[in-house]
Amino acid sequence: MTSENKTTRRSFIKKTAIAAAGFTIVPRHVLGQGLTAPSDQLNIAVIGGGGKGYSDAVNAWDNGNSRISAICDVDWNEAKRAFDKFPNAKMYKDYRKLLDEMNDIDAITVSTPDHTHAVIAHQAMQLKKHVYVQKPLTNSIHESRVLTEAAEKHNIVTQMGNQGASGAGVQQMIKWFDEGIIGNVNQVHVWTNRPVWPQGIKSPTDKPAMLDGLAWDNWVGPANWVDYHPLYHPFKWRGWWNFGTGALGDMACHLIDPPFRVLGLGYPTEVESSVGAMFSEDWSPDFLPESCPPSSRTQLTFPASEKNPTKLKMTWTDGGLRPFHPDLIPADHPLGDDNSANGVIMMGEKGIMTCGTYAYKPKVYLNSGELIEGGPETAGSAPAENGHQASWVAACKAGYGSNEHKALTSSFDFAGPLTESILMGNLAIRSYGLREAVGDGFEYPGRKKLLWDGPNMKITNFDPANQFVKRKYREGWSL
Repeated sequence: MTSENKTTRRSFIKKTAIAAAGFTIVPRHVLGQGLTAPSDQLNIAVIGGGGKGYSDAVNAWDNGNSRISAICDVDWNEAKRAFDKFPNAKMYKDYRKLLDEMNDIDAITVSTPDHTHAVIAHQAMQLKKHVYVQKPLTNSIHESRVLTEAAEKHNIVTQMGNQGASGAGVQQMIKWFDEGIIGNVNQVHVWTNRPVWPQGIKSPTDKPAMLDGLAWDNWVGPANWVDYHPLYHPFKWRGWWNFGTGALGDMACHLIDPPFRVLGLGYPTEVESSVGAMFSEDWSPDFLPESCPPSSRTQLTFPASEKNPTKLKMTWTDGGLRPFHPDLIPADHPLGDDNSANGVIMMGEKGIMTCGTYAYKPKVYLNSGELIEGGPETAGSAPAENGHQASWVAACKAGYGSNEHKALTSSFDFAGPLTESILMGNLAIRSYGLREAVGDGFEYPGRKKLLWDGPNMKITNFDPANQFVKRKYREGWSL
């Protein structure tokens, strides 16, 4: 998406709270200039009100320009802040009951653990509800494809919660690249300091007492059943394949978004991974297939695109590993973020373009030695997060196919293929741990370069890897 067709805020949503609560339909001329009629509000249900779900609810509410009519969370203790903020919202622990009862809902936000994103969003989309889904869009490649196709089939306005996509930084990077400042790119390096939660550990075997009021069956949802444990909820679910998508799933939708968008990338054609190991019994990719590894390194190969007519290699590293300084970047300059914890480097013919999380502080280091930096508006992410959801609300009001809808930066026609490409890395990471008994030892057939047929969602040179394309659903839960 170019800077010319990017919009920031909708023009027809006013910036003051409702002055006439209690009415369901009040003509605008009765309320007066500058006030939002209840009939103009979007009726939103929040699914997942704790953690990130709270800020998603507040941003979608937008100081009263939308109505938060219902909040669903399996753990009402985690969601207490959202309930307190929106005391008139109906309270649920089962999203299925919410969708069944709340027929007047226009749209939903989905801010739950990764493994429930797809089943919740897909059911809502089938009911013609617009959806905002936190990153990563889904837990599996197949689920991303299903949601992408459903958005088009049902004429649903969609947005994934990688807010940097609507920020000034990525637009600056697009402008620089389209002007030919760094030339064609053949190498991209992306890295993160994640995980910042337990990974590479054995599955727990003890059975602590259930948290008071936690609807655990609903929390497990479509995943394979496990008993409650604090190593899963809250937050630590990210380190388990059954629920989360590891470091890639947590950060790549933020970090891979800029090169994916700037370079106009599509499906990768090759992927290869390796994973870190620790000298202990606590982790091995061969014996602990349920837990994401403590660190990993993945390389994706992308064919030439219309914007970047050069085949390129994208290397991802996590677990605190990062690339070294290219010669063009001075030794005392941080890479990516100010602390070099997360970032992106795009290696071009004429120079290097780099940024941090949310396309924070984009820079260009030219072969000539010149440094080009983005303006002060590219240095923060808070305005982008609010604008990212506000633009989705505006598009929901304007409708599918409207100019507001077409201007969304992370609707599923973009976010779906992006997420599929990211989850290709996880497919390779999980395949790395596959092993076969040979004589008195083992071989590891998954430790190879995997060839990917993107349109057909299939590894063509190692069929066992295809088991990770589509997840299995617990009985009673499916797309």
